[in-house]
Amino acid sequence: MDATVSRSTVGGEVQAPPSKSYTHRAILAAGYADGAQVHRPLVSADTRATARAVEAFGGTVEYHEDEQLLAVEGFAGSPGTPADVLDCANSGTTMRLVTATAALAPGLTVLTGDESLRSRPQKPLLQAIEQLGGRAESTRGNGQAPLVVGGPMTGGSAAIPGDVSSQFVTALLMAGPRTDAGIDIVLQTELKSAPYVDITLEVLDDFGIRARKTGRGFSVGGFQQYDPPGGEYRVPGDFSSMSYLLAAGALAGTDGVTVTGAYPSAQGDQAIVDVLREMGGDVEWDREAGEITVERSDLTGVEVSVADTPDLLPTVAVLGAAADGTTRITDAEHVRYKETDRVSAMADALSELGARVEEYQDELVVHGGESALQGATLDGRADHRIVMALSVAGLVAEGTTTVTGGEHVDVSFPGFFDVLADLGAAVDRSGE
Repeated sequence: MDATVSRSTVGGEVQAPPSKSYTHRAILAAGYADGAQVHRPLVSADTRATARAVEAFGGTVEYHEDEQLLAVEGFAGSPGTPADVLDCANSGTTMRLVTATAALAPGLTVLTGDESLRSRPQKPLLQAIEQLGGRAESTRGNGQAPLVVGGPMTGGSAAIPGDVSSQFVTALLMAGPRTDAGIDIVLQTELKSAPYVDITLEVLDDFGIRARKTGRGFSVGGFQQYDPPGGEYRVPGDFSSMSYLLAAGALAGTDGVTVTGAYPSAQGDQAIVDVLREMGGDVEWDREAGEITVERSDLTGVEVSVADTPDLLPTVAVLGAAADGTTRITDAEHVRYKETDRVSAMADALSELGARVEEYQDELVVHGGESALQGATLDGRADHRIVMALSVAGLVAEGTTTVTGGEHVDVSFPGFFDVLADLGAAVDRSGE
């Protein structure tokens, strides 16, 4: 499906979509437990992949749309060996988190995914599982899926780099409570995307699991039971997805855009509020009410590190292209190892729109003051975040902007184009 966005203004109130990061963790945590009701989850392509994994390990997951909840019957901390290959589709979070789950199962689990997922690095997690007594290898010997993983992983100490993916740490922290010895994670390098591990610690605590940061990394004790109070968990709003709505408001919100359900949490991507303010955006956040309001503003370029907020790079790049001056996005190398190389993808797309962009291994520099955005047909790279960011750019580019692969927003924000249209954007979708 191609999405065409014409230059237009937006305004109104919209509910924040549920958090993808919290939903993944909540579904798996409920799987490790006897079960739980997960309220207001994000039901998307990625989170459905995690639900299928829980079912493959012996649980069940049912979505009750009228009540907006997932009813999960868990495998009580003892995952069975899946009867078939576990297909994680395009979800890197699913693959990393359930690879560690597979290391608890008695037999061998084969994990794979689509072409993009089969190109993403998994080797540090495989090595850590072997340090902890499990079996984990890449079928092609290149540290990429398909993977063969077996257990039972008994626990202990594992050294792991922190600058490839924080999801490796999350996977081990979530599996660790069901090992005999627990798991001590020793970070070999500085942890990138650290707020995502904070989310994990928050969810673990909500499910009754004791885990903590240490001087060298993280630690979680063994022989623990997942047991959420009352058998329930509520998913907060997603700041990664909110970033596109807030950016739309800052660029084209002549009547203001208000996002509700925006309560403070451990999510690093709530930094988008500070980024907008630093750029001169007219932003008000009522934290107690969970409401953020932003109006169209004259923005100025800033320097932004995405070391802890890699998913914000596409959004910040678009804001920079429409701002005066230069926006420098730093600490970005790990953003190259997502669904696509997002640094290169945004550099190419913004250049096609008429922006002057410099791309370096660890940085993306956008010269907004020297850019006049003109509509173009852009490759969405089959990446939900690239598609959404470029669609927001279409609100302020002259003429029309067409982004290919619009269906990929289903990964994290299935209703994105409906929400954008409801706010007043001129959106046309072909091939639905």
